[in-house]
Amino acid sequence: MAPAHPELPPPSFVREGRQPWGLWPELSHVPLLQDCPEEGRASIYRSVIINTSKEMMCFSDFPIPEDFPNYMHNSKIMEYFRMYARHFDLLRHIRFGTSVCCVSKRPDFAATGQWEVVTESEGKQEAAIFDAVLVCSGHHTNAHLPLNTFPGLENFEGWYLHSRDYKSPQHFLGKQVVVVGTGNSGVDIAVELSHTAKQVFLSTKRGTWVLHRLADGGYPFDFTYISRFTQILRSLLPQSTTNFYLERKLNARFNHALYSLQPRILDQHPTINDDLPNRIISGRVIVKPNIQEFTETSAIFEDGTREDIDAVVFATGYSFSFPFLEKYVKVVENQISLYKFMFLPDLEKPTLAFIGLIQPLGAIMPISELQCRWATPSFSPGLQDLPPSTVMLADIAQTKEKMAESQRHTIQVDYIPYMDELACQVGVKPNLLTLFLTDPKLALEVAFGPCTPYQYRLQGPGKWAGAREAILTQQQRIIKPLQTRRVEKQALAPAVPLIFKLVGAVAIFAVIFAYL
Repeated sequence: MAPAHPELPPPSFVREGRQPWGLWPELSHVPLLQDCPEEGRASIYRSVIINTSKEMMCFSDFPIPEDFPNYMHNSKIMEYFRMYARHFDLLRHIRFGTSVCCVSKRPDFAATGQWEVVTESEGKQEAAIFDAVLVCSGHHTNAHLPLNTFPGLENFEGWYLHSRDYKSPQHFLGKQVVVVGTGNSGVDIAVELSHTAKQVFLSTKRGTWVLHRLADGGYPFDFTYISRFTQILRSLLPQSTTNFYLERKLNARFNHALYSLQPRILDQHPTINDDLPNRIISGRVIVKPNIQEFTETSAIFEDGTREDIDAVVFATGYSFSFPFLEKYVKVVENQISLYKFMFLPDLEKPTLAFIGLIQPLGAIMPISELQCRWATPSFSPGLQDLPPSTVMLADIAQTKEKMAESQRHTIQVDYIPYMDELACQVGVKPNLLTLFLTDPKLALEVAFGPCTPYQYRLQGPGKWAGAREAILTQQQRIIKPLQTRRVEKQALAPAVPLIFKLVGAVAIFAVIFAYL
């Protein structure tokens, strides 16, 4: 069936010559495609709320306003970005509505490290010379739609799309929908659709561990658990012990095996959603195994069950692509050989860096900022020289080997270890021993409180005078948007009790002196 609005561009996977899709006859008057994402750009659905709390995701020298919610709607994040751009007078340096067509080395690149960048705006192309290039296009642009892995999809008479093309649930009213994939987008969409659709089926091949935004006591999960002390405990304890504890903790909220979600291993990127178990226990979402094949009107799952289906949402991730750099960047099995996920190891001059091409167990914004703080000095000879290519290649090989052993995503990083690794390169990693000797109050918060981005502004290049105050008041900014009604005065329990900090401090000193 042809789209009801041929003047509107169809989803990207149709433009690539894949399976035609149809609209339900009763929806033929609805401009379903009016929100189609722009080719070459990332896209989100209207209801997206960030999965990282504001104190953990802010830029290191510009705290998010205290009255902003701890987990922000995408409109609030955009507001924060605009505030940041105005505060640092960045807008005059940005060219909006401009596409990068090609980035290529200048003929004298070996000597100058310069690049020629061809851009296009309003149909007009323009070339300019730059001393260095930061590639900040991320990895949520090119939808990975594995059509060939689902036999019979070419005969399916319903409608299917990738999560990148999903915007809102209004067009799924009264329909039977299967969502394929249990990543953050897949689960979010399944939960949202369950309020509108007749029935939602959530198909998963491996299952997933589901984290909640709230930790015990109501503080943000990442604010409570992403700390230097918990990282030290993880490094000291065997992986099996850590996994056992985390599994017990996650299953305490709801038993993942009981809800047909438990994966085989813990060492993978978790899914963050507060509503999924409620939608499952109420029957609005039914968890299913992988789809074996499609018929004209149904999906047959690997357990032999069959369900009538009107629509399919493929939340099957993204693939990397850098067409403007195709001469220099080779993507193999959705991987790029980059030193510390940033630098190509074989360039004559290190004047190209990738920013944000990672999937962290934590917030990506402060990581991207710290990557930029390392990259920019590296562009100038003598300021921050990279190691020889042989060393970089060896490091890349070692990183790939570790990821293969743990079955991780190809670009997954742990927040604190990776941030500290970058910080060591920049010279801004906080020195805990020095802090304990000179500023014990701050040291306790740095060691046992959340590892917020302000910690990387306490010393070294780019030191910010407001960093100490930002760290000591971060809990106040967490509490502020929650205190919207006057209640009987009661002492609020901190995210990390003082006694826990003191006992931990003694333990850290014991470890330090044991190695002296």
